[in-house]
This record gives sequence, structure tokens and C-alpha cells, in this order.
Amino acid sequence: MMLQWVRSILFIIQATIAMPIIGLLFAPWAMFSKTGAYAACKSYAGWCMWTARWMIGLRCEIRGTVPDGEVLVAAKHQSFLDIMMIFHALPRAKFIMKREILWTPVIGQYTKRMQMIAVDRGKRGKAIQQMMQDVNAGRIEPGQIVIYPQGTRVAPGAKVSYKVGTAILYDQLGQSCVPVSTNAGYFWPRRGLYRRPGLAVVEFLDPIAPGLSKDAFMKTLEQTIETESDALLAEAGYRANA
Repeated sequence: MMLQWVRSILFIIQATIAMPIIGLLFAPWAMFSKTGAYAACKSYAGWCMWTARWMIGLRCEIRGTVPDGEVLVAAKHQSFLDIMMIFHALPRAKFIMKREILWTPVIGQYTKRMQMIAVDRGKRGKAIQQMMQDVNAGRIEPGQIVIYPQGTRVAPGAKVSYKVGTAILYDQLGQSCVPVSTNAGYFWPRRGLYRRPGLAVVEFLDPIAPGLSKDAFMKTLEQTIETESDALLAEAGYRANA
């Protein structure tokens, strides 16, 4: 246990140092090309997953069919790790994120360059309306729009309601919605320095076809994501209240 603590802290230190280094190395390319910005962020995500494997014994696995066209992706969010895994897997992810991230060093500059969709907390309805206007006006390039239906990171075993914003996007976009489950929070928790060894999984599930009513869509989405995420947590050895 003590050795894993030491390995976890060393991993966090090197990952923190690697972020500005990779950001600076890719900056000349990213300044003139969104492709460069995506390459930088995918490189950092890949670096973290690679170093996690041999530094802390944490392997990362993507399951299911990764969508490559215009689609809504509704994902379970437990950890910074599941963000990196989803971003690394998708060709052109467009995350809906809190506006405060825009002012984060390095990350903020790259999210602006990639035209991620920043929303004000507490103003989600207005933010979604603005986002739809941006999409329809062509100011946001085609890609996979990623939203977290619960609106925040949720620790394994915790219960947080699903927000209606996902259903609004699903209805207005008229696209399929790909649910995504994960167990990443068991290995890489929201708080604390300890990183657990094992197999972190992000799974792209069967798409939900367009056309469902709001209630039917929300029920299907929540049941699918929660059931499959619980199954991945059980596979990893997580036991509630254990």
C-alpha cells in the first residue's frame, strides 16, 4: 500500500509537469491549426494513459464501437481519467464544459482553440440555446458533442439526478445518442492522491435512435448508463460501502 502511494504521487507529479511541456511543444502548430490543438491534447491524454500503465499499474481500455460521425455522446463522468479516455478515443470531440475551465492555464487556451462549448453554471438552458445557435450557424465544426448528463463528476456509488439538458440536445439535434459507461472513478477518484492499479474501462454502448419522447429518452439513457457503469464497477472489484 505504501509503495502504491509513492508511485501515485510520482505519477501525479510527472503528469502535472508534462502538461505545460506538451502544451508549449505543440503551441506553434496549435496557433494556426485546430488539428494541432487536438494533436496536443490527444498526445497528453496518451502520455498519461501510457505512464499510468507502468508507473501505477493502471491500464486503460476502450470498449464498444467508437462513433466517428456527427453524434451526441452522453457519458458517465467519475474522473479526469474518463475525460482523457473519451477525448483520446473520439476523432473530434466537442465537450460541453463549465466556463471556468477557459481560464485554466494551458487547458483553457487549448479548449478555446478547439472551440469546446463552455456553459455558465446555473444558466444551462440559456447555454444550450446559445450552443444550438452556434451549431446551426456553422461556427462549430462537425464532430461528436460530449455531454455529461449528471452535470458533474459523480463518485462510484453516489446518486445524482440526470439533467434534462441532454434530452433537449437530443431532440433539437435530431441525432442518435451514444451512451457511455465507465468505472474510472474507482481507480482515479475525484479527490485525493491515491491511484488504484487495475483496468479502467470506458465503454461506448449501443446508440439510442432519434425520435423518442423526452421522458422515454431520459429513462432509457439513465437506465443504460447506470446499469452498465455498475457492471463495470463490479468487474473492477468495487463494492458499495465496502
